[in-house]
Amino acid sequence: MRISRLIGLAIVGAGCLVAAGQAHAISRYDPTRMSCGAIQDRVAREGAVILRYTSKRNPNLPIYDRYVLNNRFCPAGQVRERADVPSADASSCPVYKCVQPEFERRDRFWRFGH
Repeated sequence: MRISRLIGLAIVGAGCLVAAGQAHAISRYDPTRMSCGAIQDRVAREGAVILRYTSKRNPNLPIYDRYVLNNRFCPAGQVRERADVPSADASSCPVYKCVQPEFERRDRFWRFGH
């Protein structure tokens, strides 16, 4: 009985360690205060970042999303797609974000009778 209890505790402890390792905080940046190169460097170094900036059409509207280095940083079932964000030195800085694959988006659209 003692051995099975120790094994159970070891399994729970190992699970907690794995979960703690995955709960890594993601950095947030304002891309309009950074050069395009600096934005791309941060994404490359960290793997995933959140970029937050205000809409040019509506300055009261904050825009933010999670941008990634490659598909490895996307949730299961999503893929990397090119996106553009404003930067301090360019109106359009190429980065990547995770999205549902195009064929899945189209299937969902038709499935709901639109």
